[in-house]
Amino acid sequence: MRKLYFLTLFFSTILFSQEKTETTALDVQYFRGNVMPHTDDLDYYLQGHPDGVLVSLYKKTYGHQEWERVFNYPDYGGYFIFKDFKNDILGKVYGVGAHYNFYFLNRKVQFKIAQGVAYTSDPHDKEINSKNYAFGSKIVANTNFAVNYSTPLFDRFELKAGLLFTHFSNGRIKAPNSGVNSYGVNLGVTYNFEEPLERQIDTLPKVKITEPLRYNFVLRTGISESPIIGSGQKPFFHPAFYVDKRISRKSALQLGAEVFFTNSYKEFIKYQSIAYPEENVTADTDYKRAGVFIGYELFINRISLEAQVGYYVYQPYKSDIPVYDRVGMKYYITKKVFTGLSIKTHIFLAESMEFVMGVRF
Repeated sequence: MRKLYFLTLFFSTILFSQEKTETTALDVQYFRGNVMPHTDDLDYYLQGHPDGVLVSLYKKTYGHQEWERVFNYPDYGGYFIFKDFKNDILGKVYGVGAHYNFYFLNRKVQFKIAQGVAYTSDPHDKEINSKNYAFGSKIVANTNFAVNYSTPLFDRFELKAGLLFTHFSNGRIKAPNSGVNSYGVNLGVTYNFEEPLERQIDTLPKVKITEPLRYNFVLRTGISESPIIGSGQKPFFHPAFYVDKRISRKSALQLGAEVFFTNSYKEFIKYQSIAYPEENVTADTDYKRAGVFIGYELFINRISLEAQVGYYVYQPYKSDIPVYDRVGMKYYITKKVFTGLSIKTHIFLAESMEFVMGVRF
């Protein structure tokens, strides 16, 4: 009995003597805006002003880890989004995911980056919803960007107002998939569950990070469907090699090349050669492409955000513009091995949602 008492006392002491390093907050925002007409198909959807609610539950950091001090004590957590497109074609979407909040201008301005998945209530259906060319599937990817200005309201409440951009698309996993981009204004409140803690001062603000060139081998893969509805999902493989150079504690620049083996293009080329002979596309046109790209990577703890812009140097079948872009999120399992997800697009038109596996050495 005495041993049990001392064990209980020992573990209780450890538990309650642990230093608290984060606090929790809840943010609720109402938003209203407009759909961006990036394709002719969206003329059907511009019937109203979409609105909805964005709810975020997150941890506020205070610099107990180096990455928190480097990024000016950001927040991180999860979110739920509901959006009503105000028409019978697009219907409604419900999404969940993860997000970061970054602060500027004496922490008065907040920049939110959020990425997740969403459920669509009214996807394309050839019988009951044939005009919905935005969503070909019930499950789509969701990306949100927001800029907010905050001010204390009373007690632990803050008032926030700003601008919100939302994107919903299935990355052409299934056709059709023009996706929907919206912009608007938002207004809401934040409640802090606990009193703020003292922030740890960054003692290395001017330290220059020097690293040799790093070499990266990446395989991006997944499934996609050609723009022909019902043509079937096919696998794709996008191997790449690139060099990156760390330029600060936060970021690195990239330069690389990649090859695209997109099997859904094979069927689409055959279809084009038969259905549109005036386009002078032959059935044996090479479906493969090759590109060169430059990129930027932002390192946040084990997670990094990536953006790339590329140009096709080999593109026999020119169904898309020669410039492409990619945004994604990576997770470093170790210092050399990473995985992640990315979206490859041509401006606003998504081509593929890519599952990423790679090594950096």
